[in-house]
Amino acid sequence: MEFQHVFKGENIFVAGHRGMVGAAIVRQLETTACKDIVVKTHNELDLTSQAEVETFFKTEKIDRVVLAAAMVGGIHANNSYPADFIYINLMIQANVIHQSYKAGVDKLLFLGSSCIYPKLAPQPMREDYLLTGVLEPTNEPYAVAKIAGIKQCESYNRQYGTSFRSVMPTNLYGPGDTYHLENSHVIPAMIRKYHLAKLAMKGDVAAIIVDESRYGDLPEDICRAIGYSPAGQTLNKKHQPEVVLWGSGSPRREFLHVDDMASACIHVMNIDQSHFIGENPSFLNIGVGEDITIRQTAEIIAELVGFEGETVYNSAQPDGAPQKLLDTTRVNSLGWKPLMSLRAGLENAYNAYKQH
Repeated sequence: MEFQHVFKGENIFVAGHRGMVGAAIVRQLETTACKDIVVKTHNELDLTSQAEVETFFKTEKIDRVVLAAAMVGGIHANNSYPADFIYINLMIQANVIHQSYKAGVDKLLFLGSSCIYPKLAPQPMREDYLLTGVLEPTNEPYAVAKIAGIKQCESYNRQYGTSFRSVMPTNLYGPGDTYHLENSHVIPAMIRKYHLAKLAMKGDVAAIIVDESRYGDLPEDICRAIGYSPAGQTLNKKHQPEVVLWGSGSPRREFLHVDDMASACIHVMNIDQSHFIGENPSFLNIGVGEDITIRQTAEIIAELVGFEGETVYNSAQPDGAPQKLLDTTRVNSLGWKPLMSLRAGLENAYNAYKQH
């Protein structure tokens, strides 16, 4: 689909442009005729502040909004900061969606998450499975916030006739991901762990120190696994480095490269509103339609990184949902499909990590 003519002369506000998805959307918009991309840092605009968001929409002429701003994280982060996940995300969504309506914004795209579906939903998960069962407990506060965002867009469409729609991406990865090991998602966590273990096998203390300075302090369990002593900045020569991954490795996950997600967002932004009203769900699943086990994913990453040591699975840690595969029939029928294979995408992500 060609977008060059669609955005011409419009001001598009991309909320969350520093995040992985927001940055990818900005990159793709910059390749179109759209040159009026409005972005704000957190210091310039606090999206959790009702007053600041109201002032922003009153002073800026905004035609379209991409709401990619959110607090995100993996299982550990969701378990550690449940109040932050539900409060921050609810506030951002409520403020931006409501003020977009008040300002007469033409179209708004809200980014959700596949965690909105019940933990034991039939696979693959269709859009009409929403609210049909109990959520996965490890990320329930985040999921509840995202469900609220979907329903807010849907409700404004019904009451006010707005053209707001939502997309529910599967697990995303790629350039701009978060590599802090206590807060990251599964793919960036594995990329960094395998990279550090490879450096440890080579005895490259200097490179480990550089990595630590870029991506944050190494947790104690990671240091122990690779035999690294931050205090003395040394490696235990008698230690055989290993990679320890959470859970059993058996859960199945679907992974989508962020550049494919960005193309889907732009595509869905331009779909006619008739596809989101009546009996049609007000949102679309975005994924690749195929899944893979965590263990298989780890094997691919280990090979791409060049790590030849041992991988250990810590079954005392939670697995999360046993399977999360999206049914992408609707978005595929509307003209969008991903372009990047998982292996090519993981190689791209690892190269981006090294070049950060």
